[in-house]
Amino acid sequence: MKTKILKHSVLGIAALVWGITAQAQERSSSGSAKKSQSMHTNYSSQTNDNNGNEVQRIDTEIDGKEFKIKLVNDKIASLYVDDEKIAPADYGKYEVQITKIRAQIKADRIQAEKDRHQAELDRQQAERDREQAGLDRQQAERDRAQAERDRHQADIERGRGDMDKLQAEKDRRQAELDRVQAEKDRHQADLDREQAGRDRIQAEKDRAQAEIDRKHAEEDRKLMKQLISDLVSDKIIPNDDALHNLTLNGDEMTVNGKKQPDAVFNKYKEKYKRFAGGDFSYENSYNGKNHHTGIRMSRN
Repeated sequence: MKTKILKHSVLGIAALVWGITAQAQERSSSGSAKKSQSMHTNYSSQTNDNNGNEVQRIDTEIDGKEFKIKLVNDKIASLYVDDEKIAPADYGKYEVQITKIRAQIKADRIQAEKDRHQAELDRQQAERDREQAGLDRQQAERDRAQAERDRHQADIERGRGDMDKLQAEKDRRQAELDRVQAEKDRHQADLDREQAGRDRIQAEKDRAQAEIDRKHAEEDRKLMKQLISDLVSDKIIPNDDALHNLTLNGDEMTVNGKKQPDAVFNKYKEKYKRFAGGDFSYENSYNGKNHHTGIRMSRN
C-alpha cells in the first residue's frame, strides 16, 4: 500500500508541473505577440544636467497635435504644441494630453520590466521542472527496486505449500504491476526532463530577444535623429520638423515624396546601411483624420 500511495503522489506532482509549464509558455507567447505589435511613435530621452537635475525630453503626437515637453525633476520646464511655446499659465489647458503622454511612457517602461521579469520567472520554472524530473527519476528507480524485492519474495512464498503458492501467485502479479508502473514512471521522468530542457532554452531565447529588441529600438531612434540632422545640414530640409516622410532602400531615396539625386542617395545609402539594407520608411504626417508618426522597417 505504501508503494502505491507514493506512486500516485509522483503522478500528481508531474501533472502539476505540466500545468505550470503550459501556463508559462502561454504567457511567453502572449508577451511575444504584444511585442510584435509595438511601433516607434514616441521619442523620449532622460539625462542629468550639470547640477545633477534629472532632465527628460519627450517628443510625441496625441489628439492630432505634436507635443514637445521638457521635464526637470519631473516638473514641466517647457512645453511646445505644434511648435508653439506654451506659457506656464496655460499648461492646464493641456493637462489631459500631458497626463496621457506621461502615462503611456510610464506604461511602456513598466511593460518592458514585466517582460524581463517574466523571462526570469520562465527560467526559474524550467529549473524547477528539471529538479522535479530528477525526483521522478529517483522515484522510478525506487519503484523498480521494490518490484525486484516483491518478485523475490514471491519466489520464497511459492515453496510454502498450496496456500502459500496461491499467495505467491498474487504477489508475483502485484510485482509485475509494480514493474510496469515503474517503467511508466521512468518514461514520464524522461519526458519531464526533456520538457524542462525545452523550457530552459525557450526562456533563454525570450530573454535574448527582449534585449535585442530593446537595443534595436534604441539604435533606430538614435540613427533616425542623426539622419534628420544630416538632412538639415545638407539643406535637403530646412529644420527637423520639416521632414514629413522619407523612404530608403537599395534602389532609391525619397524625402517628402521627392526622389533624391543619385549623389544624395548613394551618400545616405552608404552611411545608413542599417536602414538601406531593407525597406525603410519614416512618416510624420496628418491626413485630416489621423496623425501618423514613426519608423517602419522590414529586412530582406
